Amino acid sequence: MENVKLSNGIEMPMEGFGVFQVPDTQCEQVILDAIEAGYRLLDTASSYKNEEALGSAVKKAIAAGMVKREELFITTKAYIQQMGYGKTIQAFYESLNKLGLDYLDLYLIHWPRPTLDCKNWKELDLESWRAMEELYHAGKIRAIGVSNFLPHHIENLMQNAKVTPAVDQLEYHPGYTQQAAVDYCRKNQILVEAWSPIGRRRVFEEPLILELSEKYHVSPAQICLRFALQNGVIPIPKSSSMERMKENQDIFSFEISTEDMYRLETMP
Repeated sequence: MENVKLSNGIEMPMEGFGVFQVPDTQCEQVILDAIEAGYRLLDTASSYKNEEALGSAVKKAIAAGMVKREELFITTKAYIQQMGYGKTIQAFYESLNKLGLDYLDLYLIHWPRPTLDCKNWKELDLESWRAMEELYHAGKIRAIGVSNFLPHHIENLMQNAKVTPAVDQLEYHPGYTQQAAVDYCRKNQILVEAWSPIGRRRVFEEPLILELSEKYHVSPAQICLRFALQNGVIPIPKSSSMERMKENQDIFSFEISTEDMYRLETMP
């Protein structure tokens, strides 16, 4: 697995594995399978309710000699009820304890505002970010970032914060690329990660995806993942099948042509 360098100089794998909606009872085995398949970027969140299972899997994988801790890149997120300086500090240590880790590789603010009608979201974001900056400078987190933040949300941080977000995790797939946010992040050296990079499977029914799948002799999922990668976006697919895990990793052996990339970028 190739790596990409974040703006603060640390390296992150070019593809991750997500555990959103993976039940706690299955999560440990799914993560062990993902590590065996070669995934090193593991992505969870406090709201997924499976941090303990992920941490247990990591501990077992390290004990079995499958991987070293420094080879893994583990991400979690502070949820909407955990925003604000004190709550974010508390949320971080709760997550760290559940994961059974000494440090995190990446910590994100999960959403920019707790509710759509929240009036003081700017202050909440800044207070959460101040907490994360402190944890970052204390060496508890290797990189800090955001999730689901659009340009006006990030701009609030950029104008007031000391540390620029290293990552913005967005929903991103053919037919929904949030181009304004991606362009803003590129301009500010913020790496974009893609959650739902295969579009919750409904993208698989699109004629263009099926056409390109046949043309390049790969699966529809591989077309979506390669599309993200060629646009400089790090995909974080999820799967409980070892066969699919390996298939989703095999996106470095082919390249989508410029013309076909344009077609995917303009897909309704």
